[in-house]
Amino acid sequence: MSKGFANNRMTLLAVGVLACFLAVGVRLVLLQVVDREDYLRAVDKARRQVVIEPARRGTILDARGNLLATSRSEITVAVDPWALAEYLESDRNEARRQRKEREERAKRAQLAAMLGLRPEEVERAFAPGMRTVKVEDDRTDGNPDGRVKDRWVKLREGVDEPTFDRIGALGVRGLTSQRVYRRVYPGGGLAAHLIGYLNKEGTSVTGAERHFDLYLKGADGWIESEKDGARRELAQFRSRDVPPRNGHDVVLTIDSVVQHIIENELRLLADKYSPHFATIIVSEPRTGAILGLANYPSFDLNQYSKAPLEAQRNYAVTDIVEPGSTFKIVAAGAALDLGLVTPGTTFDCSNPVVNYRGRDLKLPKEDHPFGMLNVGEIVSHSSNRGAAQLAMLMGDQAFYDYARRYGFGRSTNFPLGGEVRGILEPPARWDGLTISRMPMGHAVAATPLQIHMAMSAVANGGALLRPQIVREIRDAEGNVVRTFAPEKREQVLKPSTAALLAQLLHGVVGPEGTGNGFDIPGFEIAAKTGTTQKVIDGRYVNNRHVASFVGFFPASRPEVVLTVIVDDARVPNGNAYGRAVAAPAFHHVAEQLIQYLDIKPVQPATRGLLAMQGGAR
Repeated sequence: MSKGFANNRMTLLAVGVLACFLAVGVRLVLLQVVDREDYLRAVDKARRQVVIEPARRGTILDARGNLLATSRSEITVAVDPWALAEYLESDRNEARRQRKEREERAKRAQLAAMLGLRPEEVERAFAPGMRTVKVEDDRTDGNPDGRVKDRWVKLREGVDEPTFDRIGALGVRGLTSQRVYRRVYPGGGLAAHLIGYLNKEGTSVTGAERHFDLYLKGADGWIESEKDGARRELAQFRSRDVPPRNGHDVVLTIDSVVQHIIENELRLLADKYSPHFATIIVSEPRTGAILGLANYPSFDLNQYSKAPLEAQRNYAVTDIVEPGSTFKIVAAGAALDLGLVTPGTTFDCSNPVVNYRGRDLKLPKEDHPFGMLNVGEIVSHSSNRGAAQLAMLMGDQAFYDYARRYGFGRSTNFPLGGEVRGILEPPARWDGLTISRMPMGHAVAATPLQIHMAMSAVANGGALLRPQIVREIRDAEGNVVRTFAPEKREQVLKPSTAALLAQLLHGVVGPEGTGNGFDIPGFEIAAKTGTTQKVIDGRYVNNRHVASFVGFFPASRPEVVLTVIVDDARVPNGNAYGRAVAAPAFHHVAEQLIQYLDIKPVQPATRGLLAMQGGAR
C-alpha cells in the first residue's frame, strides 16, 4: 500500500513537471511563433526613434535686400529628471554620489540664473515624476495603468543661441533641448498687409507669407535611429539621416524707404482726419511693380494677435469706393482714342439738359458754373457735364468697353489675392441716367488698386499691367531660381492717346485746374482729383466723402504713379474734398519720392514740345 502510494506520487509529480514543460513550450510557441510579429513591432517602437530636424523658413526681402521677415533660431530648454536620478543611482559609493549631487546642484543654480528662473523652480523640474498617457500608447512601456516616467519637463522657451551655448558649457546632467525657428518681422508694422504673418501654429495666414508659402517653407529633415533604456540615441544604429532643406527667399518689389514714407504720411492723415480707412500706393508705370502699398488702419506683425480684424484688412484690394472724378480719364481717354474729339473740341457745359438718342436727358450738376469748355478744360476743371457729353458721344457700349479695358469691374490679378472685382454693370442693366452719371465716377465702384492701375495705364503708354509685388525667388544659397517679368493684360489706349491725355492731366495742377497749387516745378505732375459722396443707408449724403488724388510724374516721361485715397475723413467745419484732403498728402509724398528716387527734372525744351502736342486747353 505504501509502495503503491509512493508510485502514484511519483507519477503525479512527473505529470506535473511534464505539464510545466508543456506550458513553457506552449508559451514559447506563442511568443516566438504566434505573437512574434506583434512583440517585434512593440520592441521596434520602443527602441526606434525619429527626430525631426525643422527646416529654416526662407526670408522675405525688399527690392534692395532689406529684411522684411526672417526666422530666428530659438531653443526650448527642458529637463529629463530621470536621467539625473539614474546617473546618481548608478554610483553605489555614497560619498561619491553626494559629491556628484552637490556639483550638479551648483550647476543648476548657474542654469537658473542664465534662464532667469528662481533656483527652486529649476530644482522642482529636476525632481523625477510620472505622467499618465493613454494605455494604448506604445510609450506606456507595458504599464497597464498608463503611468510612465516623465522625461520632458520644460524650463524655458525662446532661448537664443549665445545663451544656449553658455548653458551647454555647464554640462548639466539631464538637460535636453528642442530647436525651433520663430518668425520675426524686423520692421514691426512695415508693409504689414503685404508681408502677412504666420500664426502660433506656424501656419501662413495672409500676404506674401501665405501666397508664397510653397517657396518659403522648405522641407524638414529627420534622423531615424535607436535609443537605449534612458532614451539616449544609439548613434551606431542610425539608419537614416535626411538633412533639412531650407526654404527659398522671396524678394518683393517694394522699397522699405518708399513704404516708410507713405506709412508716415498715412499716420499724419489719420491723426488729422480720423478716416474710416486710407490707402496710399506707389508703383513703377513701366513694369507695374509696387514700390509701396500702405493702409490705415494697420498693425504690428509681431503682435498680430492683438490687432483687430479690421486693421488686418488690405483695404487697397478688399474694399470698394466710387472713384468719383478720377474716373473721368475713361471718358476723356476713350473719346480721344476713338478720334471723336481733339483737345480743342468744345462742349456747352452750361446746358443742364441734352438730347441723347431721341430723348432729353438731364445732366448732373457742376461744382462751379461753366460755359463752353474744350476737352482739355473738361479734364482740368473736372466738368461733370463735359464728361457726360464725351461718354454720350461714343454711346453706352463703347464707353462700357473702355471702362472694362481700364480694368474696372475686373480683378487686377493682384498676386497676394484677397481682392474684390468692384462693380461695373453692363449697359443692359443701366437705367436712363447711368450714361450721364457713370462718366463722373458714380454708378461704378472700384478698389483703390483698380483706380491706381487705371491711371498707370495712362502713364505707361496705354497698357494695363498686372500689379507686380514679387521680383524674384532665391534659393538658400542666394541663387535666383525664378524671376517675375511685367505682365501686360490689355492695351487700353494708343500710346499717342496716352501721351496726349497725360498732358491734359498736367493741366489739372495748372492755374485753373482743380489741383492748382500742387504742381512741383520742373516735374510735371499729371493727376486727377476725385471727390464722391458716400452712400449711407442707400442714399448719397452731403457731409460724408471719399477724397482722392491720383496721378504720376513727370507727365512727359513718367517714373512714378502715386495714389492717395481717404475714405470718410472728418474735416472740422468743411468737406473732405480730394483737393483739401488727398492732394496735400500726394504733394508731400511726391516731394520725398523725387529726392529719394533721384528723379531728374524735365528740361524746358521737352516741356514746350509736349505742351504743343497737348493742344489748346
